[in-house]
Amino acid sequence: MIDLLQFSPEVAMARAEGVAIVALESTIITHGMPFPQNVEAARRVEAEVRAHGAVPATIAIMGGRILIGLTDQQLDALGQAQDVMKLSRADLAACLVMGKTGATTVAATMICAHLAGIDVFATGGIGGVHRGAETSFDISADLPELGDTAVTVVAAGAKAILDLPKTLEYLETRGVPVIAFGQDDFPAFWSRSSGLKSPLRMDSAAEIAASQLMRTRLGLPGGQLVANPIPLDAEIARAEIMPVIETALAEAEAQGIAAKAVTPFLLQRIFELTDGRSLASNIALVLNNARLAAAIAREIVTLRG
Repeated sequence: MIDLLQFSPEVAMARAEGVAIVALESTIITHGMPFPQNVEAARRVEAEVRAHGAVPATIAIMGGRILIGLTDQQLDALGQAQDVMKLSRADLAACLVMGKTGATTVAATMICAHLAGIDVFATGGIGGVHRGAETSFDISADLPELGDTAVTVVAAGAKAILDLPKTLEYLETRGVPVIAFGQDDFPAFWSRSSGLKSPLRMDSAAEIAASQLMRTRLGLPGGQLVANPIPLDAEIARAEIMPVIETALAEAEAQGIAAKAVTPFLLQRIFELTDGRSLASNIALVLNNARLAAAIAREIVTLRG
């Protein structure tokens, strides 16, 4: 595996010194917003991880290698790259073999983080069961990955454009702990509450870290989903965002948009319909998740001694 993994100098030093590391995905850079705002946002998230006592490891595929942590030059190059593959479990190997540039989704980031020995990953929101999945079978690869790969994922719940009750049912079937942080409700990305009760609640990073280590002791496969509600001052309330989501969904259906194109289309339309508020909220929740992920990663290091 050493010939596939390329650690940035910062991450290599953290590994050698036993410092907490937090994995970060790269699709937010390549498929989330234009250059240079994408690189600026990525640097803000990395800085937030460092400010809270951990080292960020943004993961991407370049030149047939899995990059665990990006240098400033690599981050700039990725932010301006064209025709970047959006990678999940299905196409990760193919991207490496073809020598193409690839950005990692939640599922691919979990795989790469686990290969690199990284326990905690901060993202915005996970994918899930799409509306109408009973006929389309459209279920994000993020969900089975949470059932298979032992990484704790900190997210602001699942994206509110999804079928959240079915998403929670799927996670329960796969035996994935869904832990709301500091509240009883399961958050819904832009909103602090989805109107659904979370299966589990924990109020400290130490408890979440101990839960991951206990799962390892018990020999249980898979990771944990930590649902971290968006900060109150950045929230778009559920009553306000849901009509916007319904409008965007109706437009997607009318235009015949499907498969991997659905989520980018919906997020762009929601951005437009909220006059940019959705993107500002998105950045705020990712920063919030980075803070919690850093705290959990530090606690894991402490508990392992």
